[in-house]
Amino acid sequence: MIRIIAVAALTLLLVFVLYLPAANPPERFLNQIHSEHELNTATWSEARAVLILERALSMNQALSAASPVPTSAQAPGTDRMAEAVAQEMARVNQRFFGNTYFRSIDAQLLLATYRLAALIEWLPLQAFVIIATVIDGFVVRILRAKQFKPHDPEWFALHASAFVLMACASIVAFVTPITISPVLLAMLPVSGAFFLSRVVANFHRHG
Repeated sequence: MIRIIAVAALTLLLVFVLYLPAANPPERFLNQIHSEHELNTATWSEARAVLILERALSMNQALSAASPVPTSAQAPGTDRMAEAVAQEMARVNQRFFGNTYFRSIDAQLLLATYRLAALIEWLPLQAFVIIATVIDGFVVRILRAKQFKPHDPEWFALHASAFVLMACASIVAFVTPITISPVLLAMLPVSGAFFLSRVVANFHRHG
């Protein structure tokens, strides 16, 4: 059951991620970043909101640098033939990747990195709760094994499926141009840690 849910969730995730840039122009994603930047300014402060924005831009630049799409700068420029090849490659890239769909993908990626940067801002405040929740799952698992209590495969499958669905839904939410409040964003790591701890607690362990 877990495999079926995982495959179905990942398939739907891929469909949504590829569909959203076709249904929304680049400006829609950029306006969403502006809107959530104002929310982060109200929640944190202007200085920390700017820090989140700078972190997102840095992450986005790192991802762009790791892109496999060739650029004219990557072509050798030692002679006229190489220069002609570089210019032709730049024109091909512009025709293929310069359309609205790919510009929407770039804006979608920027929105996702911005939300990830905002999520990172919450992690130091949540680290103790997340670690304690996961450790609790390991402790429960060990105690059940020592007491010879049988594990519960139904609860294991339920929580594992819930964890997979939550992870995929979170990714979809990160790339969807709808407003996600900072408080809702802060709930994601804690909720994920809870489901993960229940998965660990109900996983079979030989004493």
